[in-house]
Amino acid sequence: MSTICAVSTPHAVGGISVIRISGEKAIEISGRIFSTTSQTPVEKMEGYTCCYGKIIFEGREIDDGILTVFRAPRSFTGEDVCEISCHGGIFVTNLVLRAIISNGAEPAQAGEFTKRAFLNGKLSLTQAEAVMDVINAQGEQALRVAVSSHEGALYKNIREISLCLVSLLGELAAWVDYPEEDLPDIEYSAFKTSLENSLIKLEALLATYDTGRIIRQGIDTAIVGKPNVGKSTLMNFLLGFERSIVTDIEGTTRDIVEENVKIGDFILRLSDTAGIRSTEDIVESAGVSLSYKKINQADLVIAVFDNARELSTEDLNIVEKIKDKNAICVINKSDLPPLLDKKFLADKFNFVVEISAKDKTGLKEIENALEAIFMLKQLDFSAGIVANERQRKCVKDAHFYLKEALDILSSGETYDAVTVLIDKSAQSLLELTGERVTDNVVSDVFSRFCVGK
Repeated sequence: MSTICAVSTPHAVGGISVIRISGEKAIEISGRIFSTTSQTPVEKMEGYTCCYGKIIFEGREIDDGILTVFRAPRSFTGEDVCEISCHGGIFVTNLVLRAIISNGAEPAQAGEFTKRAFLNGKLSLTQAEAVMDVINAQGEQALRVAVSSHEGALYKNIREISLCLVSLLGELAAWVDYPEEDLPDIEYSAFKTSLENSLIKLEALLATYDTGRIIRQGIDTAIVGKPNVGKSTLMNFLLGFERSIVTDIEGTTRDIVEENVKIGDFILRLSDTAGIRSTEDIVESAGVSLSYKKINQADLVIAVFDNARELSTEDLNIVEKIKDKNAICVINKSDLPPLLDKKFLADKFNFVVEISAKDKTGLKEIENALEAIFMLKQLDFSAGIVANERQRKCVKDAHFYLKEALDILSSGETYDAVTVLIDKSAQSLLELTGERVTDNVVSDVFSRFCVGK
């Protein structure tokens, strides 16, 4: 493989920049451009050591900095790796990178360092994917999920299931391929139980996908209600700044206004929707249609009702529309005399919160409702969580083939047909961990990484 290099810190002015070099000639190239102030030349430096020195390019000193050496195989990529820490100016950083390239390194592609770590057996594919999840984590729960996956929680769980299936395949192969040998018959009950236990574990993993997606990407949240109940005021209250237009005129919000906000451990991808009502206005009617579409797509609906107004037909229609959704009933304008039928809403919703968006009260109650709905604090991170669509598809395929195998086994078919399906299930799991995966899948996974990682 060629020796690659890239800036691993953000492309912006900062205190320091780190340029990473990995490959067979990493130490040799570093020795050409880095003059140490110690008695030990770069080529003689041991792994996990660093030194101060001058960075030289085209015969002149361009900066001073620190060189850190990691020798194969005890490095992130499994190759010889050098990291040069220089001053964090954009120009000087690019100049150091140019010096490295001029001395024989090639610019790294997106995710190429982590890809080499995977190819060199330093990480499973699920652990490699978790690297970007750690980088992109926006909250405590997202970070815990990513760190858990990076430490191998999902890999270990999948590995346990796949080893069980491979063991069953070994039994079947011996029994099918060597009928003349005096081998014991496959014990039907124990065999079936092993398949059923594996199926249960796969179902449990599939059930983690939506939670993992919500933690990683945020909760797709639609704020809905009839006109002038305070939807836009609520959105601005949650955000802490003026994002949606607030007026006394009904139908002000025509399009969907979107923004992200962090509430406790939760990231909400908020959508302030048009007020839901019957209208002859073509533009407002289009906005109402978008509101209904957003309700169908959302992970969570925050339904806003006006404490100072009696329930209307529009309110009742909204209640009916969201009856099967994760929903929080927010009674706004709690600072005004009540005219609302709160008992009716309490009977229709599991979570009812009274707030005053104007006085900015009730935020903690919304956070408590979110915790009760999504229960993130009760997650078992050590069990592994399916983190992305690629992983979900692999688990879903494995589950499908294993269920088919159990159905065929129960119907009295021969073990030959069962063997084929169990093998397909095992192959899907090996694809998930990266033990058997195509080059196209590997390239697709790492194309989503940033350069320098």
